[in-house]
Amino acid sequence: MGSPAARLVRRALEALKPFVPVAVKRRVLRVLPPRLYGLVDRDWHRRAVGGRWNELGRLQFEYLRSAGLRPEHYLLDVGCGSLRGGVHFIRFLEPGHYFGIDKNPARLEAGRSVELPRYGLEGKRPLLELVDDFNVARLGRSFDFALAQSVFTHLPLDLIELCIANVGAVLAPGGRFYATFYPRAPGDADVVDRSQLPFEKDPIYRYDPDALRSLGEEAGLAVEVVADWGHPRGQAMLVLTTR
Repeated sequence: MGSPAARLVRRALEALKPFVPVAVKRRVLRVLPPRLYGLVDRDWHRRAVGGRWNELGRLQFEYLRSAGLRPEHYLLDVGCGSLRGGVHFIRFLEPGHYFGIDKNPARLEAGRSVELPRYGLEGKRPLLELVDDFNVARLGRSFDFALAQSVFTHLPLDLIELCIANVGAVLAPGGRFYATFYPRAPGDADVVDRSQLPFEKDPIYRYDPDALRSLGEEAGLAVEVVADWGHPRGQAMLVLTTR
C-alpha cells in the first residue's frame, strides 16, 4: 500500500536490512516512532524483550501445561506483548480460547502481523486486545488459567494490587493465575533503573514474597510462591487460585 515512492523505499529498506548490524538498528529505532520499527528491523519486538525469545516462550508454555493446562481451557495472557509465549499457547489451545492483552500497541501489532503469520496461527482466532488498565472484565468471559510473565517485574505495588483483583475476579472456580516476579533478597535495591536501555525504559521492581502473598489473600485467593520454576534470570512464580 501507499504511493509508488513509499513502496520503493520500503523495498529498498527490506533489501538492506540483512546487512545492517543490530547495534545500528537499535540506534535508529531509538529515534523512530514505534509504528515505523518494522521498516528497520522486522524482528525488533523479539530483541525488545531482552533476548532468549524461543527459550522463554517455551518455558512458560511448558510450565502451564505441566500445571494442567488443556486444549479446551480458556487462557488469559496478561502482558502478552508480541506473543513470545502466546504462539505456543495459541497452537495448543482450541480456536478462540486464547485471550492476550497488552498496553503496548506496537508490540501487540507485531504479534498480530508478524508472529501469527510466521507460525500459521491466524486460523486459531486468538483475541488480542489493547488494555492498559487491567479491566479484563470487559473481555466478557471467565478463564481457567491466567498468566502474567515478566509483568509484575515492571509494576509498582499499587498496580500489582489492581491486576490481582481484576484478574482474580474473572477466574473460573478453581482457576489459577500465574505471575512471575523478582524476589527481593537482603541488601537488594527495591527498584533497578533501566532508563538508558534501548527498549526497556521501565524500572525493574523486586518484591518480598510476603508482600505479594498479602495482596493475593486480600483479593480472596489462595496463594503459593514457587521460588524456583526454572526461569534463567531467577524470577519466582506467584500462584493465585480461586478458593
